[in-house]
Amino acid sequence: MNKKLLYSFSAIMTVMLAASHTAFAEGSIGIDVNLGDGNGEVGASAISLLLLITVLSLAPAILVLMTSFTRIVIVLGFVRTSLGTQMMPPNQVLIGLALFMTLFIMAPTLSQVNEQALQPYLKGEITQTVALEKAADPMKAFMYKHTRPKDLLLFMDYTQAEKPATYKDIPITVLVPAYAISELKTAFQMGFMIFVPFLIIDMVVASTLMAMGMMMLPPVMISLPFKILLFVLVDGWYLIVKSLLASFSA
Repeated sequence: MNKKLLYSFSAIMTVMLAASHTAFAEGSIGIDVNLGDGNGEVGASAISLLLLITVLSLAPAILVLMTSFTRIVIVLGFVRTSLGTQMMPPNQVLIGLALFMTLFIMAPTLSQVNEQALQPYLKGEITQTVALEKAADPMKAFMYKHTRPKDLLLFMDYTQAEKPATYKDIPITVLVPAYAISELKTAFQMGFMIFVPFLIIDMVVASTLMAMGMMMLPPVMISLPFKILLFVLVDGWYLIVKSLLASFSA
């Protein structure tokens, strides 16, 4: 059986090599990359391609720092840590839930970007520069709404920029880091409130075990079922998601 598989694989590879050799010989396959204008200078198409690759490489950072993803995934991580369930729910579940909640929360903003920037650009009604400016306005409005003035002033003072009249005048390089640290603080505040009830359960269980003289029994092993039971009885996931949605609608 192994010999038959080996012979079959060898035959398939031979046919593929022969077909590729014939195609190259007939000139039906070719790669034509035009990176210049004939004078040794890089053309505009090459610069556009380079900018596109740069934007794609920054896509994860844009997703994390310019949307609601950061707050959601940190709060969900705090929930798992406070429960003490190790890897339950798995990272894939938390990241997937955070992504879909991000799409749900950012849907109005993304709709504005699509209507004001993307569709007119695809129809050729506006240029690429104008499309980027129009796409930045809804994102700036969302980030400015959830950014603390203290964090925004930190970066404005560092750049010694003039006081903007509206949020549209705030540079995106200033607004993004200010929004990021505001989201981190809000997420940690919510995480602290999540930790408190589970910490009380751990303290009660540890005190009870010490009073009973069970020094060798790990308190975490006893408190874990009680924490899970409490979380299920109060419908914890519903409350967590509701609190996250309310924090962005405020």
